[in-house]
Amino acid sequence: QDAFEAFHVDKVLVSKYLKSLQIGELAPDQPSIEPTKNKMLVKDFRELRAAVEKMGLLKPNQLFFFLHLAHILLLDTAAWLILFYFGTSLVPFIVSLVVLTISQVQASWLQHDLGHLSVFRKTKWNHLLHKFVMCHLIGASAKWWTLLHSRHHAKPNCFQKDPDIDMHPFLFTLGKKFSVELGIKKKKYMPYNHQHKYFFITLPPLLFPTYFHCHTFYIAYTKRYWVDLTWMLTFYIRFFFTYGSLLEIKSLLAYYFIFRMLESSWFVWVSQMNHIPMDIYYDNNLDWVSTQLQATCNVEQSLFNDWFTGHLNFQIEHHLFPTMPRHNYWKVAPLVKSLCAKHGIEYQCKPLLTAFADIVHSLKNSGELWLDAYLHK
Repeated sequence: QDAFEAFHVDKVLVSKYLKSLQIGELAPDQPSIEPTKNKMLVKDFRELRAAVEKMGLLKPNQLFFFLHLAHILLLDTAAWLILFYFGTSLVPFIVSLVVLTISQVQASWLQHDLGHLSVFRKTKWNHLLHKFVMCHLIGASAKWWTLLHSRHHAKPNCFQKDPDIDMHPFLFTLGKKFSVELGIKKKKYMPYNHQHKYFFITLPPLLFPTYFHCHTFYIAYTKRYWVDLTWMLTFYIRFFFTYGSLLEIKSLLAYYFIFRMLESSWFVWVSQMNHIPMDIYYDNNLDWVSTQLQATCNVEQSLFNDWFTGHLNFQIEHHLFPTMPRHNYWKVAPLVKSLCAKHGIEYQCKPLLTAFADIVHSLKNSGELWLDAYLHK
Protein backbone atom coordinates (compact mmCIF):
# COMPACT_ATOMS: atom_id res chain seq x y z
CA GLN A 1 0.00 0.00 0.00
CA ASP A 2 2.57 2.60 1.07
CA ALA A 3 5.04 1.66 -1.66
CA PHE A 4 2.27 1.81 -4.26
CA GLU A 5 1.23 5.24 -3.04
CA ALA A 6 4.83 6.45 -2.97
CA PHE A 7 5.80 5.46 -6.51
CA HIS A 8 2.74 6.31 -8.58
CA VAL A 9 1.51 9.75 -9.57
CA ASP A 10 -1.58 8.78 -11.58
CA LYS A 11 -3.32 6.31 -9.26
CA VAL A 12 -6.35 5.93 -11.54
CA LEU A 13 -4.25 4.89 -14.53
CA VAL A 14 -2.06 2.35 -12.74
CA SER A 15 -5.02 0.89 -10.85
CA LYS A 16 -6.43 -0.31 -14.18
CA TYR A 17 -3.44 -2.62 -14.58
CA LEU A 18 -4.03 -4.13 -11.15
CA LYS A 19 -7.53 -5.45 -11.85
CA SER A 20 -6.27 -8.47 -13.76
CA LEU A 21 -3.97 -9.36 -10.85
CA GLN A 22 -6.65 -9.42 -8.13
CA ILE A 23 -7.03 -12.88 -6.60
CA GLY A 24 -9.43 -12.07 -3.78
CA GLU A 25 -9.94 -9.99 -0.67
CA LEU A 26 -9.00 -10.42 2.96
CA ALA A 27 -11.60 -11.93 5.24
CA PRO A 28 -13.01 -9.44 7.80
CA ASP A 29 -11.10 -11.13 10.64
CA GLN A 30 -7.74 -11.06 8.85
CA PRO A 31 -5.18 -8.35 9.78
CA SER A 32 -4.32 -5.89 7.00
CA ILE A 33 -0.79 -5.28 8.33
CA GLU A 34 1.85 -7.98 8.71
CA PRO A 35 3.31 -8.72 12.19
CA THR A 36 6.77 -7.41 11.18
CA LYS A 37 5.37 -3.95 10.56
CA ASN A 38 4.66 -1.18 13.08
CA LYS A 39 0.90 -0.68 12.91
CA MET A 40 0.81 2.71 14.65
CA LEU A 41 3.74 4.02 12.59
CA VAL A 42 1.99 2.94 9.38
CA LYS A 43 -1.20 4.71 10.51
CA ASP A 44 0.60 7.93 11.44
CA PHE A 45 2.61 7.98 8.21
CA ARG A 46 -0.52 7.59 6.11
CA GLU A 47 -2.05 10.53 7.96
CA LEU A 48 1.14 12.50 7.28
CA ARG A 49 1.03 11.65 3.57
CA ALA A 50 -2.61 12.77 3.39
CA ALA A 51 -1.59 16.06 5.02
CA VAL A 52 1.31 16.45 2.59
CA GLU A 53 -1.01 16.00 -0.38
CA LYS A 54 -3.51 18.47 1.10
CA MET A 55 -0.72 21.04 1.57
CA GLY A 56 0.15 20.74 -2.12
CA LEU A 57 3.72 19.60 -1.47
CA LEU A 58 3.56 17.01 -4.25
CA LYS A 59 2.85 19.69 -6.87
CA PRO A 60 5.92 20.84 -8.86
CA ASN A 61 7.06 24.41 -9.42
CA GLN A 62 7.90 24.18 -13.10
CA LEU A 63 9.77 27.51 -13.10
CA PHE A 64 12.27 25.97 -10.68
CA PHE A 65 12.95 23.06 -13.02
CA PHE A 66 13.00 25.29 -16.13
CA LEU A 67 15.70 27.48 -14.60
CA HIS A 68 17.61 24.37 -13.54
CA LEU A 69 17.52 23.02 -17.11
CA ALA A 70 18.52 26.43 -18.47
CA HIS A 71 21.64 26.60 -16.31
CA ILE A 72 22.58 23.06 -17.44
CA LEU A 73 22.29 23.99 -21.11
CA LEU A 74 24.22 27.23 -20.58
CA LEU A 75 27.08 25.38 -18.88
CA ASP A 76 27.05 22.69 -21.57
CA THR A 77 27.37 25.35 -24.27
CA ALA A 78 29.97 27.32 -22.29
CA ALA A 79 32.25 24.27 -22.02
CA TRP A 80 32.56 24.13 -25.81
CA LEU A 81 32.78 27.91 -26.27
CA ILE A 82 35.72 28.10 -23.87
CA LEU A 83 37.76 25.82 -26.13
CA PHE A 84 36.48 27.55 -29.25
CA TYR A 85 37.43 31.09 -28.17
CA PHE A 86 40.44 30.49 -25.92
CA GLY A 87 42.05 27.54 -27.66
CA THR A 88 42.97 24.08 -26.44
CA SER A 89 45.98 24.88 -24.26
CA LEU A 90 46.12 23.53 -20.71
CA VAL A 91 44.22 26.28 -18.85
CA PRO A 92 41.14 26.51 -21.13
CA PHE A 93 41.21 22.70 -21.43
CA ILE A 94 40.94 22.33 -17.64
CA VAL A 95 38.35 25.12 -17.26
CA SER A 96 36.23 23.57 -20.00
CA LEU A 97 36.46 20.16 -18.29
CA VAL A 98 35.26 21.61 -14.99
CA VAL A 99 32.35 23.46 -16.61
CA LEU A 100 31.22 20.38 -18.55
CA THR A 101 31.49 18.23 -15.42
CA ILE A 102 29.24 20.65 -13.51
CA SER A 103 26.75 20.59 -16.36
CA GLN A 104 26.74 16.78 -16.49
CA VAL A 105 26.30 16.30 -12.75
CA GLN A 106 23.51 18.86 -12.58
CA ALA A 107 21.89 17.09 -15.53
CA SER A 108 22.10 13.83 -13.58
CA TRP A 109 20.21 15.47 -10.69
CA LEU A 110 17.55 16.73 -13.12
CA GLN A 111 17.13 13.35 -14.80
CA HIS A 112 16.68 11.92 -11.29
CA ASP A 113 13.76 14.32 -10.78
CA LEU A 114 12.26 13.37 -14.13
CA GLY A 115 12.71 9.66 -13.48
CA HIS A 116 10.73 10.08 -10.27
CA LEU A 117 7.94 11.88 -12.17
CA SER A 118 8.32 14.98 -10.01
CA VAL A 119 8.77 17.70 -12.67
CA PHE A 120 5.47 17.57 -14.57
CA ARG A 121 2.02 16.51 -13.45
CA LYS A 122 1.58 14.43 -16.60
CA THR A 123 3.68 11.25 -16.66
CA LYS A 124 4.30 11.35 -20.42
CA TRP A 125 6.03 14.74 -20.20
CA ASN A 126 8.32 13.47 -17.45
CA HIS A 127 9.21 10.44 -19.62
CA LEU A 128 9.85 12.56 -22.71
CA LEU A 129 12.13 15.09 -21.03
CA HIS A 130 13.79 12.25 -19.11
CA LYS A 131 14.94 10.78 -22.44
CA PHE A 132 16.22 14.17 -23.58
CA VAL A 133 18.23 14.80 -20.40
CA MET A 134 19.41 11.26 -19.60
CA CYS A 135 19.93 9.94 -23.12
CA HIS A 136 20.82 13.03 -25.14
CA LEU A 137 22.56 15.26 -22.59
CA ILE A 138 24.25 12.50 -20.55
CA GLY A 139 24.46 9.54 -22.96
CA ALA A 140 22.82 6.83 -20.80
CA SER A 141 19.54 4.92 -20.98
CA ALA A 142 16.56 6.41 -19.14
CA LYS A 143 14.84 3.03 -18.87
CA TRP A 144 18.06 1.45 -17.57
CA TRP A 145 18.19 4.02 -14.79
CA THR A 146 14.51 3.57 -13.92
CA LEU A 147 14.90 -0.20 -13.77
CA LEU A 148 17.78 -0.05 -11.28
CA HIS A 149 16.72 2.98 -9.27
CA SER A 150 13.16 1.79 -8.63
CA ARG A 151 14.56 -1.39 -7.09
CA HIS A 152 16.86 0.71 -4.92
CA HIS A 153 13.96 2.78 -3.60
CA ALA A 154 11.75 -0.23 -2.95
CA LYS A 155 14.32 -1.99 -0.74
CA PRO A 156 17.26 0.36 0.05
CA ASN A 157 20.34 -1.35 1.51
CA CYS A 158 18.64 -4.78 1.32
CA PHE A 159 21.13 -7.32 -0.01
CA GLN A 160 20.18 -8.99 -3.32
CA LYS A 161 17.29 -6.54 -3.73
CA ASP A 162 19.02 -3.16 -3.88
CA PRO A 163 21.35 -3.06 -6.93
CA ASP A 164 23.26 -0.14 -5.39
CA ILE A 165 24.98 -2.52 -2.96
CA ASP A 166 25.81 -5.22 -5.51
CA MET A 167 29.48 -4.33 -4.93
CA HIS A 168 29.24 -6.50 -1.79
CA PRO A 169 31.12 -8.80 -1.43
CA PHE A 170 33.15 -8.76 -4.66
CA LEU A 171 34.65 -5.28 -4.29
CA PHE A 172 33.77 -4.20 -0.75
CA THR A 173 32.28 -5.75 2.35
CA LEU A 174 29.39 -3.57 3.52
CA GLY A 175 27.59 -3.35 6.83
CA LYS A 176 28.60 -4.69 10.23
CA LYS A 177 26.56 -7.90 10.11
CA PHE A 178 27.60 -8.85 6.59
CA SER A 179 31.26 -8.18 7.34
CA VAL A 180 31.23 -10.51 10.33
CA GLU A 181 29.36 -13.19 8.36
CA LEU A 182 31.84 -12.95 5.50
CA GLY A 183 34.78 -13.27 7.89
CA ILE A 184 33.30 -16.28 9.67
CA LYS A 185 32.78 -18.00 6.31
CA LYS A 186 36.47 -17.28 5.48
CA LYS A 187 35.51 -15.53 2.23
CA LYS A 188 37.92 -13.02 0.75
CA TYR A 189 37.49 -11.50 -2.70
CA MET A 190 39.49 -8.37 -1.89
CA PRO A 191 41.75 -7.21 0.98
CA TYR A 192 38.75 -5.74 2.82
CA ASN A 193 40.87 -4.48 5.70
CA HIS A 194 42.27 -1.96 3.20
CA GLN A 195 39.00 -1.16 1.45
CA HIS A 196 38.78 2.32 2.98
CA LYS A 197 42.02 3.07 1.14
CA TYR A 198 41.37 1.53 -2.28
CA PHE A 199 37.86 3.06 -2.28
CA PHE A 200 39.43 6.37 -3.33
CA ILE A 201 40.94 4.93 -6.52
CA THR A 202 38.15 2.51 -7.48
CA LEU A 203 34.48 3.36 -7.02
CA PRO A 204 34.43 7.20 -7.14
CA PRO A 205 36.59 7.78 -10.24
CA LEU A 206 35.81 4.59 -12.17
CA LEU A 207 32.11 3.80 -11.67
CA PHE A 208 30.92 5.93 -14.60
CA PRO A 209 33.72 5.46 -17.17
CA THR A 210 33.80 1.68 -16.67
CA TYR A 211 30.84 -0.20 -15.18
CA PHE A 212 27.99 2.26 -15.81
CA HIS A 213 29.31 3.06 -19.27
CA CYS A 214 29.13 -0.59 -20.32
CA HIS A 215 26.11 -1.62 -18.26
CA THR A 216 23.76 1.04 -19.64
CA PHE A 217 24.47 -0.09 -23.23
CA TYR A 218 24.27 -3.77 -22.27
CA ILE A 219 20.85 -3.42 -20.62
CA ALA A 220 19.50 -1.14 -23.35
CA TYR A 221 20.59 -3.62 -26.04
CA THR A 222 19.53 -6.86 -24.32
CA LYS A 223 16.14 -5.45 -23.29
CA ARG A 224 15.69 -3.84 -26.71
CA TYR A 225 15.33 -0.27 -25.55
CA TRP A 226 15.76 0.90 -29.14
CA VAL A 227 14.35 4.39 -28.56
CA ASP A 228 16.80 4.93 -25.69
CA LEU A 229 19.72 3.66 -27.79
CA THR A 230 18.82 6.06 -30.59
CA TRP A 231 18.66 8.98 -28.17
CA MET A 232 21.99 7.88 -26.62
CA LEU A 233 23.71 7.86 -30.00
CA THR A 234 22.74 11.50 -30.50
CA PHE A 235 24.85 12.38 -27.44
CA TYR A 236 27.96 10.70 -28.85
CA ILE A 237 27.44 12.11 -32.33
CA ARG A 238 27.01 15.61 -30.90
CA PHE A 239 29.96 15.28 -28.51
CA PHE A 240 32.49 13.85 -30.94
CA PHE A 241 31.41 16.16 -33.78
CA THR A 242 31.55 19.39 -31.74
CA TYR A 243 34.61 18.65 -29.63
CA GLY A 244 36.28 16.63 -32.38
CA SER A 245 36.39 19.79 -34.49
CA LEU A 246 38.57 21.42 -31.82
CA LEU A 247 40.65 18.60 -30.31
CA GLU A 248 42.91 15.96 -31.78
CA ILE A 249 41.86 12.36 -31.22
CA LYS A 250 44.14 11.74 -28.20
CA SER A 251 43.11 14.98 -26.54
CA LEU A 252 39.46 14.27 -27.33
CA LEU A 253 39.56 10.82 -25.72
CA ALA A 254 41.44 12.21 -22.71
CA TYR A 255 38.89 15.01 -22.38
CA TYR A 256 36.01 12.52 -22.48
CA PHE A 257 37.54 10.08 -20.00
CA ILE A 258 38.59 12.80 -17.53
CA PHE A 259 35.20 14.49 -17.38
CA ARG A 260 33.56 11.09 -16.89
CA MET A 261 35.94 10.42 -13.98
CA LEU A 262 35.21 13.81 -12.41
CA GLU A 263 31.47 13.33 -12.89
CA SER A 264 31.68 9.85 -11.40
CA SER A 265 33.60 11.04 -8.33
CA TRP A 266 31.11 13.82 -7.61
CA PHE A 267 28.15 11.46 -8.05
CA VAL A 268 29.54 8.60 -5.93
CA TRP A 269 30.49 10.72 -2.93
CA VAL A 270 27.06 12.38 -2.90
CA SER A 271 24.99 9.25 -3.55
CA GLN A 272 26.86 7.04 -1.07
CA MET A 273 27.07 9.50 1.84
CA ASN A 274 23.41 8.82 2.64
CA HIS A 275 23.48 5.01 2.43
CA ILE A 276 26.83 3.24 2.98
CA PRO A 277 27.17 4.40 6.63
CA MET A 278 23.65 3.12 7.38
CA ASP A 279 22.35 -0.37 8.17
CA ILE A 280 22.94 -2.88 5.36
CA TYR A 281 21.48 -6.38 5.63
CA TYR A 282 18.84 -8.75 4.29
CA ASP A 283 15.25 -7.63 3.82
CA ASN A 284 13.37 -7.96 7.12
CA ASN A 285 9.99 -7.00 5.58
CA LEU A 286 9.59 -3.91 7.73
CA ASP A 287 7.01 -1.20 7.12
CA TRP A 288 7.71 1.51 4.55
CA VAL A 289 8.93 4.17 7.00
CA SER A 290 11.22 1.84 8.96
CA THR A 291 12.67 0.40 5.75
CA GLN A 292 13.57 3.85 4.45
CA LEU A 293 14.81 5.38 7.72
CA GLN A 294 17.21 2.57 8.61
CA ALA A 295 18.89 2.96 5.22
CA THR A 296 19.05 6.76 4.81
CA CYS A 297 20.38 9.87 6.52
CA ASN A 298 20.36 13.58 5.74
CA VAL A 299 22.97 16.29 5.27
CA GLU A 300 22.49 19.81 6.60
CA GLN A 301 20.67 22.29 4.39
CA SER A 302 22.35 25.26 2.73
CA LEU A 303 22.08 26.83 -0.71
CA PHE A 304 25.37 25.21 -1.69
CA ASN A 305 24.47 21.78 -0.27
CA ASP A 306 21.09 21.84 -2.01
CA TRP A 307 22.70 22.68 -5.37
CA PHE A 308 25.77 20.47 -4.97
CA THR A 309 23.75 17.37 -4.05
CA GLY A 310 20.66 18.01 -6.16
CA HIS A 311 18.72 18.20 -2.88
CA LEU A 312 19.78 14.64 -2.06
CA ASN A 313 20.92 16.08 1.24
CA PHE A 314 17.23 15.52 2.07
CA GLN A 315 17.58 11.81 1.41
CA ILE A 316 15.12 10.80 4.15
CA GLU A 317 12.31 12.93 2.75
CA HIS A 318 13.16 11.86 -0.78
CA HIS A 319 12.90 8.17 0.12
CA LEU A 320 9.64 8.60 2.00
CA PHE A 321 8.10 10.71 -0.79
CA PRO A 322 10.00 9.82 -4.00
CA THR A 323 7.61 11.70 -6.31
CA MET A 324 7.79 14.92 -4.27
CA PRO A 325 9.46 17.82 -6.14
CA ARG A 326 12.79 18.43 -4.47
CA HIS A 327 12.15 22.12 -3.82
CA ASN A 328 9.56 21.05 -1.21
CA TYR A 329 11.75 18.71 0.84
CA TRP A 330 12.64 21.42 3.37
CA LYS A 331 8.93 22.05 3.97
CA VAL A 332 8.10 18.45 4.85
CA ALA A 333 11.30 17.82 6.85
CA PRO A 334 9.93 19.18 10.20
CA LEU A 335 6.87 16.94 9.86
CA VAL A 336 9.05 13.89 9.23
CA LYS A 337 11.24 14.78 12.22
CA SER A 338 8.15 14.95 14.43
CA LEU A 339 6.97 11.56 13.18
CA CYS A 340 10.37 10.03 13.93
CA ALA A 341 10.50 11.60 17.39
CA LYS A 342 7.02 10.30 18.23
CA HIS A 343 8.00 6.71 17.37
CA GLY A 344 11.56 6.79 18.70
CA ILE A 345 13.18 6.49 15.26
CA GLU A 346 16.58 8.10 14.78
CA TYR A 347 16.56 10.97 12.27
CA GLN A 348 20.20 11.47 11.28
CA CYS A 349 21.37 14.79 9.87
CA LYS A 350 25.04 15.73 9.61
CA PRO A 351 27.41 18.26 7.96
CA LEU A 352 28.45 17.56 4.37
CA LEU A 353 32.11 16.84 5.10
CA THR A 354 31.16 14.63 8.04
CA ALA A 355 28.88 12.66 5.72
CA PHE A 356 31.78 12.16 3.29
CA ALA A 357 34.10 11.10 6.10
CA ASP A 358 31.50 8.63 7.38
CA ILE A 359 31.72 6.72 4.09
CA VAL A 360 35.41 6.06 4.74
CA HIS A 361 34.88 5.37 8.45
CA SER A 362 32.13 2.83 7.77
CA LEU A 363 34.27 1.05 5.17
CA LYS A 364 37.19 0.96 7.61
CA ASN A 365 35.01 -0.40 10.41
CA SER A 366 33.50 -3.04 8.14
CA GLY A 367 36.95 -4.09 6.99
CA GLU A 368 38.19 -4.40 10.57
CA LEU A 369 35.15 -6.46 11.58
CA TRP A 370 35.73 -8.77 8.61
CA LEU A 371 39.43 -9.20 9.46
CA ASP A 372 38.70 -9.92 13.13
CA ALA A 373 36.09 -12.56 12.20
CA TYR A 374 38.34 -13.95 9.46
CA LEU A 375 41.27 -14.49 11.84
CA HIS A 376 39.22 -15.90 14.71
CA LYS A 377 36.64 -18.65 14.87
